[in-house]
Amino acid sequence: HLEESGGDLVQAGGSLKLSCVASGDTICISTMGWFRQAPGRERELVAVLHNSPSAATYYPNSVKGRFTMSRGNRENTVILQMNSLRPEDTAVYYCNVKDTTYTNFWGQGTQVTVSS
Repeated sequence: HLEESGGDLVQAGGSLKLSCVASGDTICISTMGWFRQAPGRERELVAVLHNSPSAATYYPNSVKGRFTMSRGNRENTVILQMNSLRPEDTAVYYCNVKDTTYTNFWGQGTQVTVSS
């Protein structure tokens, strides 16, 4: 089970912090990530964090330098810090976990709306 929180309405240039907690059945996590989907568009990757000591991360160019994904203080928790938000960042943001069998798990999504 994945639960996201932190979505809100914010003005352009503002910041938001999204959180995702993975709970329930024990799985071996390979990666945790964030995706987003705007109306009429395909779901796209926003950030991914590898579940390794290095916690390596990847960001697409559209958010690089503005978004930062990190581990939270609680086990199996990740944070997405979003700064310098733009209207084009408006979307439903989904937490994703991929286990070591490459099975994907998804949260219910949290709405982020950036006004111009």
